[in-house]
This record gives sequence, C-alpha cells and structure tokens, in this order.
Amino acid sequence: MVVLGVSFDSVEENRAFARKFDFPFQLLSDPERRIGLDYHAASDPDQGYADRITYVIGPDGTILQAFNKVNVQTHAADVLASMA
Repeated sequence: MVVLGVSFDSVEENRAFARKFDFPFQLLSDPERRIGLDYHAASDPDQGYADRITYVIGPDGTILQAFNKVNVQTHAADVLASMA
C-alpha cells in the first residue's frame, strides 16, 4: 500500500510540516494546483487551500473509493474499513 498526501504548499513548506508533525507519509507539492484541479480538490487555480478529499486507488489506477467529506476523528478507520 502506498499513501501519498498532496498540498498546494511548496516542497520546503511540506518538508517543514512533515518534520514538525512527524508526518509518516510522503507529501507531494502541487503549488500550480494541477493535481488539485484534476482530482477536484480545487475548483479553480486561485483557490487558497485544497479541499480535503481522499481517494483509494487500485493497482490498475482505478479509483475504488472517494471520500469527499473527511471527518478527521474517524477518517483513518473509515478508509481502512473501505479496503477490507
């Protein structure tokens, strides 16, 4: 299993965030919002912050599940349950 995070922050800002919070997953930098726009985490290139969306993507690249509303309290368990 691969877990990736994507944010609109720069590589340096993502690195600082990962260090500060001991973030265990790789963070991708998307300052031009290309990934955010493609995956509907942003509605336009000027959007300040990405919407929190999680996609479970199968080995063949097919989106198996999309979580458009993320409850930070239960999200990890929700995602794991969807993969069982």
